[in-house]
Amino acid sequence: MRKPAKFLTTASAVLMLIGAAALAPTAAMAVDSELAAKGKKIAENRKKGNCFTCHNYKGAHLAGNIGPALNGVSKRLSRKKIYDQIWDATKINPNSSMIPFGKHEVLSKKEINAITEWVLTL
Repeated sequence: MRKPAKFLTTASAVLMLIGAAALAPTAAMAVDSELAAKGKKIAENRKKGNCFTCHNYKGAHLAGNIGPALNGVSKRLSRKKIYDQIWDATKINPNSSMIPFGKHEVLSKKEINAITEWVLTL
């Protein structure tokens, strides 16, 4: 009986590693906790983000249910998509009831970055 070719054994091992990596859970996004803390304050400020009026999330007091829950959103959306949604939700959904915070200059880019960072912690 012949030994299997070394190439086939190596190729099989590589394919097994690739398959295992594809099935492994993805690593959580690195988050700047100081920026996230600032984002939480902005998000909960009634004169700024006021996110809990429409969204529920862990720790929200008297949260609304107009928008989707924010818990676990980082598992569904990238940092950029979260930022873009806050900047102008009508780009993705013209009928969105979410205010375009950036486009209408309700929040600055720095504030939206901070809120995005906070959302990634939920």
